[in-house]
Amino acid sequence: MPLTAPPFRAEHIGSLLRPGKLLALRTRFERREVTREQLKSAEDEAIKDALVLQERLGLKLATDGEFRRRSYHSFFYRQLGDIRIDTIGGEDAGAGNAGRRASQPVALINSRVQWTGPINVADFKFIARNSRLLPKITIPGPCALHFRGGDAAVLASAYRDIEAFWEDIVAAFRQELAALAEAGCRYVQIDETAFAKFGDPEVQAALRARGDDWSALIDKYIALTNRVLADAPPPLRIGMHLCRGNRGGQWHAEGSYDAVAERLFNALDIGCFFLEYDSPRAGSFEPLRLVPRGKMVVLGLVSTKTAVMERKDELKRRIEEATRHLDLDRLAVSPQCGFASLDTGNPISPDIQEQKLRLVVDLARDVWGES
Repeated sequence: MPLTAPPFRAEHIGSLLRPGKLLALRTRFERREVTREQLKSAEDEAIKDALVLQERLGLKLATDGEFRRRSYHSFFYRQLGDIRIDTIGGEDAGAGNAGRRASQPVALINSRVQWTGPINVADFKFIARNSRLLPKITIPGPCALHFRGGDAAVLASAYRDIEAFWEDIVAAFRQELAALAEAGCRYVQIDETAFAKFGDPEVQAALRARGDDWSALIDKYIALTNRVLADAPPPLRIGMHLCRGNRGGQWHAEGSYDAVAERLFNALDIGCFFLEYDSPRAGSFEPLRLVPRGKMVVLGLVSTKTAVMERKDELKRRIEEATRHLDLDRLAVSPQCGFASLDTGNPISPDIQEQKLRLVVDLARDVWGES
């Protein structure tokens, strides 16, 4: 059945490799050698080029590549207060060796969470003005701050009451979704860094060590996310990307979806899940059997962490394997994550990035007859 609304058969997660000239100009801006207006003009032109690329490849959706962000989390949360999620050493810390586990980011919550105005509306409007494709806006998940520090991070300085923190989180995310819908946005992807990581024994041990019952956290995070979604304007199509970490070719967790699948797919009020399936670290497709009717899964089969090109015949075989557990009509395909969650990007070239995106589109057309 042709898809007339998102998610589409060929998807991508959001971030794209930043052009070298843009990275160089941002460095000069930080040294106060160029003005903010000059930096914005360069961002505008780079985003326009990215929009042209996405249309040329045959995608039906477009993101701005997250070109105005230094890093995936910091951009959004810093608009909500003196808040950030960083690795040790900060945003500019080197990613280390690709293909290995990276150090876990930590949350620093130095003020209350407060939405003071639209964060992504201007980005949506820019895409809408400059592309015929459907704009997709990506935002972090509402549970990411707590996952990266627990009650201790929340109560360290900004809050005395954990429930007050959750009230502020829910209010901020509801306001942002409402502002996007009012501006005309119809497609939002929530990038949740917690759920896919609960299956990792090392992550489970770290959560226990700080006093959290990791299984109970799954239920709490589902309930909190549902509170955010409860008043989401009906025109919005909202999907959730589950991520095990993506920083310079490194990752933060490994393990299958078994620990979360039944509760996540059935209890979370999300109609589409973008699942990473680019390596054996993700486990088998068997948890897909738990996806209820009316919900879709986008299989993240193409890796953004390595320059090695996947073979289309092998990807078709993997899709066929997935259909043993979920009907083909409820599946789509994408890269497993963005190409540059940090602005310095993953260890691949722009040419390989284009080849991988084209592979996703060609694969979708071969399997479903549409992109």
